[in-house]
Amino acid sequence: MSVLVRIPTPLRPLAGGQSELSEEGTSVKEILDNLITRFPAMRERMMDESGELRRFINIYVNEEDIRFREGVATPISPGDEVSIIPAIAGGA
Repeated sequence: MSVLVRIPTPLRPLAGGQSELSEEGTSVKEILDNLITRFPAMRERMMDESGELRRFINIYVNEEDIRFREGVATPISPGDEVSIIPAIAGGA
């Protein structure tokens, strides 16, 4: 099934400049795997050396953080929206 994936500004150049795209998958992991297959340059920015999602990359399904669900195993249903949100650091 196809779902809407929202791409954050820092990753858009790696996704052909797209802010939103349609991706296939039944779990967050499948969505991410398919996204990285289409846009291989995203792998380094999103995944660590062991293939795990980097700590500073937050994924939301319908505005709910997957860390409070089943992580990358979180199931995806038709009509869901997946948002990729990189953490922003800063301070004084």
